[in-house]
Amino acid sequence: MATLVAEHETPTGQRIRLFHGDLTEEAVDAIVNAANPQWVLGGGVAGAIARRGGPSIQEECRRHPPGRSGDAILTGAGQLPARYVIHAAGPRWGEGDEPAKLRRAMLNALALAEAYGVRSIAFPAISSGIFGFPKDRCAEVLVQAALDFCADHPQSTVREIRFTLIDEPTVAAFRAEFERRWGAVSPAP
Repeated sequence: MATLVAEHETPTGQRIRLFHGDLTEEAVDAIVNAANPQWVLGGGVAGAIARRGGPSIQEECRRHPPGRSGDAILTGAGQLPARYVIHAAGPRWGEGDEPAKLRRAMLNALALAEAYGVRSIAFPAISSGIFGFPKDRCAEVLVQAALDFCADHPQSTVREIRFTLIDEPTVAAFRAEFERRWGAVSPAP
């Protein structure tokens, strides 16, 4: 079970929340896979999704042509508690224009979520694992993209954007970003 670490309610009534836990256990409408542009479920978050969700997720991914950093596709969630998996292709650190590509991956994932009527969505720290994106910069880009989406889409079906992170250093980086933006943060009672 994921533990709520911090949350912020936007002026539009949407919530941006930080959880410490296993993304594959989130009972939300959609979880996001930190994908590669070939849509191959390998290691890290993608590997965990493949193991827990079963082979149907990879089979659906194979039906999509390769994309590029910043693209996103949607599949079913197999045996996961979520309804959908949105695969967002994050950039590898060093490939160039990484913050813009990461932002595009986040916004494209949220656009797909809205198109499918998703109310709650849980993200990992896209690109901050084996792709090498610095955790603090990842937190800054993803939180800002979430805020911008909420401001630009106040009537969106997407009412809750979660960051569900399994490792303590990544949770700490995101918590620091929440604190930088909104001061001392604590979960609601």
